[in-house]
Amino acid sequence: MRQTDILIIGGNVAGSAAAITARRHYPHKETLLVRTEKKAVIPCGIPYIFGTLGSVDKDLRPDALLEKEGVKFAFEHVEAIDLARQRVQTSGGQIGYERLILATGSLPAPIPIPGVEKEGVYAVSKDTAHLQSLLHRLRDARHVVVIGCGYIGVEFADEIQKLEGKKVTVLEVAPHCLTMGYDAEFCVEMESVLQERGLHLRTGVKVAEILGEERVRAVRLADGAEIPADVVIVAVGAAPNVELARAAGLKLGPTGAIAVDRTMETSQKNVFACGDGVEKISFFGGRSSTIRLATVAAMEARIAGANLYGVRRENIGTVGVSATSAGSLVLAAAGLTETAAKQHGYDVVSGTVEGANRHPGVMPGSVPTKLKLVFDRRSGVLLGGQIRGDQAVGEMINLVSACIQQRMTADQMAIFQASTQPTLTASPGTYPLVNAAELAVAKMAQTR
Repeated sequence: MRQTDILIIGGNVAGSAAAITARRHYPHKETLLVRTEKKAVIPCGIPYIFGTLGSVDKDLRPDALLEKEGVKFAFEHVEAIDLARQRVQTSGGQIGYERLILATGSLPAPIPIPGVEKEGVYAVSKDTAHLQSLLHRLRDARHVVVIGCGYIGVEFADEIQKLEGKKVTVLEVAPHCLTMGYDAEFCVEMESVLQERGLHLRTGVKVAEILGEERVRAVRLADGAEIPADVVIVAVGAAPNVELARAAGLKLGPTGAIAVDRTMETSQKNVFACGDGVEKISFFGGRSSTIRLATVAAMEARIAGANLYGVRRENIGTVGVSATSAGSLVLAAAGLTETAAKQHGYDVVSGTVEGANRHPGVMPGSVPTKLKLVFDRRSGVLLGGQIRGDQAVGEMINLVSACIQQRMTADQMAIFQASTQPTLTASPGTYPLVNAAELAVAKMAQTR
């Protein structure tokens, strides 16, 4: 039986980040990362395989940093975990450990639609062979249907639309695309861009059945309409991959994911877990959360890796920070939308500003940018923000997230000191973060 100090199961975002963190905090301890595949894909880059990148090989995660940190690898399938004896059974034998981190990730969420098993229907999987098969199938496809218009659905559809000779239809059961992350006024802007780019978008519709003999030929909606389909991509979210944990006897949480405390330790001492397979708690009130993002997985991994031999970090809860794009339009969000904040029971006030992201506005590269900030009316604390603009908003939203995590108030943000420069940002007098906060302050004053 092989023996190691720190054993990590799973080698994607969470597993890799946990391994690097463990090595940096405990350099005298051997860290062994076990994963099935020799090369792992970058999850967030998967949609771009089918357009911008054009190849699965171009979306593979490099192992150079792991190797530089001294992480060791075993490319084997983990079959079982023996918690009592502190060992795991793999396809290559047994491995004993002092500390164990589970980073088993997620699987495509199952959907109860007749016909999903047909040839030509693809869930969004991280398996390289599966992705290669989809890439090959798309080359000869004329009609492509994407079920689900969240982040992955938007990005898949927009990338496939770039391929010559494709008619792409996107189906969404909600009234708008991206409703889990944005208020309606931002969702409709994305819908307009998708339609301008030639996508056929249908919201508020339910898929009843995927038609065809062995191979898909169409998608039938609940209203009876049929949409031709050579390929169907199911992009309706992910479910935690907990089979190893369940079989080992680890406690699961209310959403069916692995239960952990704020140090990322499971119900078994010296066994930690992180990533999509782990139960989430919201930053806003500590209630259960279903947000699964690579950034959350990496954050949890850095907590788990640091706490293996003593508590050094704790999880403050999931904020939820993300961005997506189609064409030149970029949307980004952090924290709660106005709609979600009201559902959480907050009495909210918002401040929305729109203007050029350069000064003066005629400066080359200037793009209209819209920022909406949502505050708790009683305390003035920032609850969330949404931005529409160009690539710059991908980093601007991180600033909003920092303000959320520091529980800054509208008054504090109104006097925030920010760098401004004509070719890079809006003017100091109309800097969006400050201006939107000031508008919210004025609204709060009116109700006092």
